[in-house]
Amino acid sequence: MDDDQHEARPRPDFLTKPVLSGDLVLLRAVTELDLPALRPMLADPEIARLTGSQSGAPEEERLQAWYRTRIGQDDRLDLAVVERSTGQCVGEAVLNQWDGPNESCNFRIALAPGAHGRGLGTEATRLICGYGFEKLGLHRISLEVYAFNPRARRAYEKAGFRAEGVLRDALRWDGAWVDAVVMSALAGEWGSS
Repeated sequence: MDDDQHEARPRPDFLTKPVLSGDLVLLRAVTELDLPALRPMLADPEIARLTGSQSGAPEEERLQAWYRTRIGQDDRLDLAVVERSTGQCVGEAVLNQWDGPNESCNFRIALAPGAHGRGLGTEATRLICGYGFEKLGLHRISLEVYAFNPRARRAYEKAGFRAEGVLRDALRWDGAWVDAVVMSALAGEWGSS
């Protein structure tokens, strides 16, 4: 084995679903009981556009099965975003696509209509990524954000992500090509931004 190579670190404990509390939001395990609150998000055409989801809303049976199984997943961390002032589930935040040799994960977040512009997403991002770095031992967390979603890019930057580059023409939406900006946060930089 070369000095530059190392064995993949064991997968972090994604099976433990933490409760992470901030000033605006609380993150906890997402379950099938959250589906009524998440359904408007999953069916919203604007949210589909901003996330590049071209397949439309999944069938009800598939949605129920998906959310019923999130609690038992040991290869990803799916958390509900709950607004503290109302106690309502307003979205989900996810660490997925574990890359063992590089100690990294992908991050995604989606908020329901009406939950944007109040700092909920920024705080949820900070909470789950902080957990990823501090408790799960991740080195890098990355994401992609489409060029027509500058609000999300600003929220990611506020949370500590930095732009790394552009995937040109990464998405075809309504007949037009859209770039995706690749962003990441690193453990050594987390909290210093």
